[in-house]
Parts: sequence; structure tokens; C-alpha cells
Amino acid sequence: MLTVISFIFALALLIAIHEYGHYRVAVACGVKVLRFSVGFGKPLLTWKPKNQHPGQDTEFVIAAFPLGGYVRMLDEREEAVPPELRHMAFNTQPLASRVAIVAAGPIANLLLAVFLYACVNWIGMQEPRAIVARPATASVAAQVGIVGGEQIEAASVLGQALREVRSMEDLRWLLTQAALDGQDVQLQVRNVPTNRVRELVLPLSQMSARDADAQLFQRIGLGLAWTRPLIGDLVLGGAGERSGLKKNDLVESIAGVPVLDGAQLREAIRSAVAPGGEKQTQLWRVLRRGQMLPIEVTADVVKDGEAWIGRIGAYVGSAPEMTQVRYGLVDGLWRGVVKTWQISALTLRMMGKMVIGEASLKNLSGPITIADVAGKSASLGVIQYLLFLALISVSLGVLNLLPLPVLDGGHLMYYLWEAVVGKAPSDVWLERLQRGGVAVLMAMMCIALFNDVTRIFG
Repeated sequence: MLTVISFIFALALLIAIHEYGHYRVAVACGVKVLRFSVGFGKPLLTWKPKNQHPGQDTEFVIAAFPLGGYVRMLDEREEAVPPELRHMAFNTQPLASRVAIVAAGPIANLLLAVFLYACVNWIGMQEPRAIVARPATASVAAQVGIVGGEQIEAASVLGQALREVRSMEDLRWLLTQAALDGQDVQLQVRNVPTNRVRELVLPLSQMSARDADAQLFQRIGLGLAWTRPLIGDLVLGGAGERSGLKKNDLVESIAGVPVLDGAQLREAIRSAVAPGGEKQTQLWRVLRRGQMLPIEVTADVVKDGEAWIGRIGAYVGSAPEMTQVRYGLVDGLWRGVVKTWQISALTLRMMGKMVIGEASLKNLSGPITIADVAGKSASLGVIQYLLFLALISVSLGVLNLLPLPVLDGGHLMYYLWEAVVGKAPSDVWLERLQRGGVAVLMAMMCIALFNDVTRIFG
């Protein structure tokens, strides 16, 4: 139920803000707005405010089908317009006014994202400190000498000035942009036990843009925060309890190999499978109430896709060390602007790389994934839900600015043509472009829906 409510609220808010952008600028330009609708289909709620702008008599509607909305304006291309109202028709407005009205919807979504990111910055949030977990052996981080437990104090694209890394979120964002752009990253790393500081270079330029998918941080090796190799709550009757493990056991080694953090412990458990998918017993050494104990642990074996993995039925790893990240009024607002700009640019670059085949189409997500993320973010609290709303608002704004005829960006493309050649495209070309735009948009929706189903059932 939370997933449904949070998804519907997100859709209604983002659509209402988008359409309000069109509506407000249309009214400011003197265009008569006939209807403002959030949703399509049968109206569920209809009203007309008593105090409207002079000349306006707008009907406001909330309709049954929430996947969209529209602002219907007076327009000679849609219906006959009385001569005395012709000056209020959309099609009779100067080119600059029409551009402003059409662009106002996507811009409203981007401004909402700025405000939401600023709110998160002002409120502040607990984020994992940039102390990195043990990277996978084949990862880029492992190859340059990171072993886990180091704190990333500063980072930048190679050749630029180092800037402070306040949390794992800062680090992940920098790595995402650098990987997509094929740029190397310079890191200032501090060894926590010895306090030794060194500088390293991650050669992300060697990675293909196709690697910028859900497994990106696994390939880089710096996606997870460091945690102690601690055993948490155990499932009653699970493999961990049957083997004699207890809550708060600190794992020192497995089969003679020192265990440095929770990520390494989880990987050791997953790989505790004999050839053929048979169970495998490992000798663990755990610290319990100051006493070192040897324990033979036999993990259950389950199928994960095409592979067999080990499970012990326990929460593995302690909570990461957290830090409070908060900004002042001006700095928080400016960082909201920068964040919105960066995500917009990143979204456009990713779309461009998908079009030319340099990035996987698996990165496209549809309504099922969005609804799932909405529910999960809402369950995690207000801050996470605000971040989700901001991200979707940016995506909606950027998507609507794409030069597809069925979107706002397509209409802006028509106006650009009109500005250059002095007249609007012909009706024949408009119809052809409209059909092509619908075909492209439907293809994108089908791919996104296929990806959604694959993520759930694959």
C-alpha cells in the first residue's frame, strides 16, 4: 500500500508542477487557459476558483488516469475563436511567448528538483563516511592498491584540483560521472590505523561507457562503505545458528585467511560452495566476549540465477560509520542548483550514449521500477523520498526537453525552425514528425517496461 500511495503522490506532484509551469506562463503571456488537468480520462474532481486572473475562466480537473496531464489553451487550430478573444489564443502569440509557455513545464520540474535538493541540504542527512570496503580482487581499486578500510579524504578528475569528499555519496557521484566520461580519478587516501596519507589514480578511462550500469561500483571496487565483519541477528534454525554462531561474533579469519571487513565476509559466505553446488564446511575463528573460538560453519547452498551461492541466515556486517552532512541557506541552495545541473547533464550524456550504442539500454527504467523505488524510499524516511522526488523531477524535465515531436522539446524544435526560416513547418511534415515521435517514444516505453520485468523476474 505504501508503494502505491507514494507512487501516486509522486506522479501527481510532478505532473501538477509541470502543468502549472505551462499554465502560469500562459496566463502571464495573456493566453486564455480553458482547462488545467492532472491525469487523463474521466474527471474525478472539477472546480473553478472564484478569483482568477482577469480574462481567465479556467476549469481545474483531477482525472482518473494519473500518468500525465495537460493544459488546454484557446487555440484557433483546435476550435473556432471569437474575434474579440483572438488576441488571447495561443497560436496568435509572438514566437517568444509560445517558446516560453512550452519551455515552462520542463523548467518547472527542474526548479522543483533544485528546491527539493536544497531542502535535503538544509535539513541535513546521515551518510556513510567515505571509508571504503575491501574491493573485489579484479576491481580497478584493488589493482591500484586499495585493500579496504581506507578513508577517501579528497578526490577529483585527474588534472583538476582535489576537493573534499564528505561521504560515500560524494565519492559515488564523482566516480559515476568520471566513468561515464572515461576520465581517470585522483584520490587522496588515508590509512585509518597508521594515519598515512597517499595519492592514487583510478584508471577509469580504461573502462567502456557500457560498464556504467548497475554493476559499475562493483567493477570499480569502491561502492560500499567499510563495516566490521560482525555477525548480527541470526535466523532461527538457519545455517549460522546450526553451526554455533552467535550475535555479535567478530569474525577474524576463514580457512586461515584474515577477514578485514563485512564485504569480504559476505563474499566468503557466498563462495562457500563446493563443486557441483555441494555444501562446504569452513573453519572460522571468531572473537566472542574477548575469547577466540574456532567454529566449523557449513553454509546452506541456494541457486542465484545460474550460480550456486552460500547463505548462513544471518545479518552480516555492522552498520557503517555515519557522518552528518548539512549546509547553510545559500550554500544549500547553490548545491541544489549544481546537483540538478549535474544530474541533468549526466542524464543527457547517458541517453546520448545509449542512442549511439556506447551505453546499455538496460539503464532505461519504467513505471514498475519507479513505483518500487518510490515505495522503498518512502519507507526509509522523508529525506530519501525527497531525493527520489528530486531525481524523478529532473528526469521528467530532461525527458520533456528531448527533441521528440510528441514532447515539449519537439514543439521547441518546431519553433526553432520557424525562427530560422520565418514560417512554421507544414501540416504534412508535422503529421509525419508526430508519427515518428510516437514510434520512438513507444519503443522507449517498451524497452523500459521490458527492463522492469527483467529486474523483477530475472
